[in-house]
Amino acid sequence: LRAWSPYAIVAVLLLISRIPGLGVQGWLSGVSIGPGDLFGTGIGQTVQPFYLPGFMFLVTCLLTYWLHGMSRTQILGSWRLAGSQTLGAAVALVFAVPMVRVFIQSGSVYNNSGLESMPLLLAETAAGLVGGGWPLLAPWVGALGAFVAGSNTISNLMFSLFQFSTAQRMDILPTLIVAAQAVGGAAGNMITVHNVVAASATVGLIGQEGSLIRKTIIPMSCYCVLAGLLTWGFSILQG
Repeated sequence: LRAWSPYAIVAVLLLISRIPGLGVQGWLSGVSIGPGDLFGTGIGQTVQPFYLPGFMFLVTCLLTYWLHGMSRTQILGSWRLAGSQTLGAAVALVFAVPMVRVFIQSGSVYNNSGLESMPLLLAETAAGLVGGGWPLLAPWVGALGAFVAGSNTISNLMFSLFQFSTAQRMDILPTLIVAAQAVGGAAGNMITVHNVVAASATVGLIGQEGSLIRKTIIPMSCYCVLAGLLTWGFSILQG
């Protein structure tokens, strides 16, 4: 029971924070921090720190120390272990997130080229080349983004606007295509290099990463094909 208690606490906290009628949601999301205007560009970004799922994990972590009766040495050891495991991902995110924002905010509002932003130009080209078959390809774009960026999160940040705009140009329900993007990104995590390296190190298969990727690309492909067929089917029903 104690071993499972952190998972139960996380689930309960997330549910309580997301149900509007309880009043907790408004209180947690009411605190925002972040710049409203970066370097006079008009671009701003705020975040609600107490509403993020990560905050719920931190609260659960603190409660777990008490539930498991952990000593000071054990607590410090857990932080060292968690820090070493997340350091690589944190470094990647520090550079990837700004890159994604530049990608998205590259339109004519912020430059003198007269061109649309990169995601919108990509969407226009994709709509013209692929046409109604885009639902079949949408998951593969998500998988490619996850493989290149090393994260489903970064893949979604980078390509969601592209997928959304492509769907609009094809008169397909945009949320359906963005959902396919997220599904594909999750599938792409199977072949993400640093995930494979971490898994190989954990189970003692260092040096076998290439072989593992060749094996995991098979279920990833099946996953994307199935997701594409489902998306295509739903898009026909919607039409």
